[in-house]
Amino acid sequence: MEILIGLLIIAVGAFCQSSCYVPINKIKDWSWESYWLVQGVFAWLILPFLGALLAVPDGHSFFELLDGNGFNVAMTMLFGVLWGVGGLTFGLSMRYLGVALGQSIALGTCAGLGTIMGPVLLNIFFPEMNALSSLTFSVILGVVVTLVGIAIIGVAGSMKAASLSEEEKKAAVKDFNFPKGLAIALLAGFMSGCFNVGLAFGSDIHFGSFTPDMYKTLPATFFVTLGGFVTNAIYCFYQNTKNHTWGDYQKQEVWGNNLLFCALAGALWYSQFFGLSLGKGFLTESPVLTTLSFCILMALNVVFSNVWGIILKEWKGCSGKTIGVLLVGILVLIVSCFLPQLI
Repeated sequence: MEILIGLLIIAVGAFCQSSCYVPINKIKDWSWESYWLVQGVFAWLILPFLGALLAVPDGHSFFELLDGNGFNVAMTMLFGVLWGVGGLTFGLSMRYLGVALGQSIALGTCAGLGTIMGPVLLNIFFPEMNALSSLTFSVILGVVVTLVGIAIIGVAGSMKAASLSEEEKKAAVKDFNFPKGLAIALLAGFMSGCFNVGLAFGSDIHFGSFTPDMYKTLPATFFVTLGGFVTNAIYCFYQNTKNHTWGDYQKQEVWGNNLLFCALAGALWYSQFFGLSLGKGFLTESPVLTTLSFCILMALNVVFSNVWGIILKEWKGCSGKTIGVLLVGILVLIVSCFLPQLI
């Protein structure tokens, strides 16, 4: 029962993340770089910090986590900086492929590489931890099945690109460009996988038995998102200067509306990793699912992003065969969440 509860919590977080781009459509009179930065303040700074405080027991300070963990904190933030590059290109992948297909390819690549890179790099720096032992047959199988599901959805995307006219493509996704979007989505997925690597390096940044299992990932999550915020802030400030959009922040008439929807988007985005931490607290009896939890989260993100893609009519005009292939891919991803536990 606890395993089912853990997976359900992760699924709720995935649904929230897949919904985080809906509030952004309500933002008025701001350029992309302005609203991206403001929602990032909530998604990558404020909410992760508040979440990390849950891991601090009474009588202790958050800054005590830095004592003796300097190297791990630095590495966690470094991979957060690299993940930030993935976050930037992630947005571009949806610009050229749409919410459904863009998230599917980027998150699929992120799921596979993120799960495998963590133990591999951790083994390089701390061979005594024997991190590679976590990459069991069941874990690898889960990753492979997830990638198969992503590949099937990618096939559906290519079928969509081949079957629709240019006018129909633009109607569904304004800047649709499958080759360009595919390249960007793969890059986004590779760099986004660094998030889980950061979590791996920060897995011991907590107060041991004094921190409940469900909160132990939250400090590392904060340090990863802090590194990612630095990357995104630098790029957004550069775009503000290049595009002369600093004036966005002076438009007092839209601040109330935009702040509300940026905060909502940030909260929905952060929910995925808050849910991941809580969910892993219920998966402690299954080392396989604990290792695969990040992959499961990304797979469910893909499932729900495609549900939103259908709702937003991004697949409108496609043949029944194309929709059938899409649904098969979604079904495979759902199976990938439970299959390793059954072996």
